[in-house]
Amino acid sequence: MIQIEKLRKVYRSGDRTVTAVDDVDLTVREGEVFGVLGRSGAGKSTLLRCVNLLERPDSGRVLVDGRDLLALKGGALREARRGIGMIHQHFGLLSSRTVAGNVAFPLEVMGVPRAERAGRVAELLELVGLTEHAGAYPAQISGGQKQRVGIARALAGRPKVLLSDEATSALDPETTASILELLRDLNRRLGLTVLLITHEMEVVKRICDSAAVMRAGRFVESGPVQRLLMEPGSELARGLFPLPEPDVRPGTTVVDVTFEGDSADRPFVSSLARTYAIDVNILGGAVEQIGDTRIGRLRVELPGDPELNAAQLAHLRESGLTVEVHGTSLEGAR
Repeated sequence: MIQIEKLRKVYRSGDRTVTAVDDVDLTVREGEVFGVLGRSGAGKSTLLRCVNLLERPDSGRVLVDGRDLLALKGGALREARRGIGMIHQHFGLLSSRTVAGNVAFPLEVMGVPRAERAGRVAELLELVGLTEHAGAYPAQISGGQKQRVGIARALAGRPKVLLSDEATSALDPETTASILELLRDLNRRLGLTVLLITHEMEVVKRICDSAAVMRAGRFVESGPVQRLLMEPGSELARGLFPLPEPDVRPGTTVVDVTFEGDSADRPFVSSLARTYAIDVNILGGAVEQIGDTRIGRLRVELPGDPELNAAQLAHLRESGLTVEVHGTSLEGAR
């Protein structure tokens, strides 16, 4: 549904240049929720704005629903952009218009007749749970309700793609959860393809099918969320399962063990301890629900020399677990 190829965007000011997006490739499949995670200044917002050409890239290709937007002009480009809705961090509502009036605005711009507009607005307000607030003004509703108005407005033109620019970062945790639940529900009910940017791990954990971690204009990793979380060295996994830098004591090996699904219910620590007659020291860990799957990470400390450790690590891997070894004594056993 969204295909980005070798996208590059450079900002210039006098003698200074900043490469905000640096040869990025991205594929978002139809019906998928894809999250781009990164800190402020990573290039996330610029990337998102290049998808609907609010920012025009310096090079590369942007294909949405099979159409190369950079090759379109005039009416053809306007028509293609109608298939892309966008919701913003700070809502962007018109204070002089009611909730219904804000949702109706893009329909007015499209030239939709009044009676048809009224029916579509009513349908959208019911969809986002704001029917009773149709006559209220933005100053009279909460932040979460304002964002629901923004979502309804973004859906006015029946887009196939929805872009979300930090849509929950201005909201409290409870409201964030409700907005994410709404976005996931809309994704499933309407078949929407959603591309969102965020700096919040909670957003990726709750609703994303796939994700990319962005730094300095580039993707450092990208793919299905569950696969990334199972990869040794994954930045996404470190963010979801934050553990301090390991303190590897002499004569021990510190290991991060990642498990998913059925393996989460198997007593692999006790099995390892019984099989090798060792004491396994649990240093920390957590289990999270990612979509329909439980995924967890456990940090353990193993005693013994490298040869014995190598057998223990093989035992863990043969149990279907992902193993990441810390320290230098066992580099060859990875």
